[in-house]
Amino acid sequence: MSTPAASIGPLLWQVTLAWQRAMRAALEPHDLTHVQFVLLTSAGWLGEHEEPPTQQRIAEHAGTDVMMTSQVLRRLAARQLITRELDDRDARAPRIVLTATGRAVLTDALSDVAATDAEFFATLGADDKVFLRGLTALRDDHR
Repeated sequence: MSTPAASIGPLLWQVTLAWQRAMRAALEPHDLTHVQFVLLTSAGWLGEHEEPPTQQRIAEHAGTDVMMTSQVLRRLAARQLITRELDDRDARAPRIVLTATGRAVLTDALSDVAATDAEFFATLGADDKVFLRGLTALRDDHR
């Protein structure tokens, strides 16, 4: 029996809250919030696959607000997980680079997040691919 459309939203909310609790628990030993983890991950990925990103590019990649991204990146810089390096082409837009400490923290956190995701979504079993396609379609439709 299918779930009525009216109950999908509250159910998604409840599952999202449970997943966020799991992520908080996984990231606590690394002294990272989930937003810090997402932005650190985006900065690392962009730095490896493109060029050291600007704050604007990180916000676009992560789907976060630029001002909030700026505040979180300042906290990551204060912890010496990233540096802001001047760009010869545009001095107004420093490039964000992970430090050796930032890369180490991210590597450890990625491992714990992957394990937590695997455990959390194990309930889906073989349906995980269908679930992922559905989430991807929703994301793409509502960008």
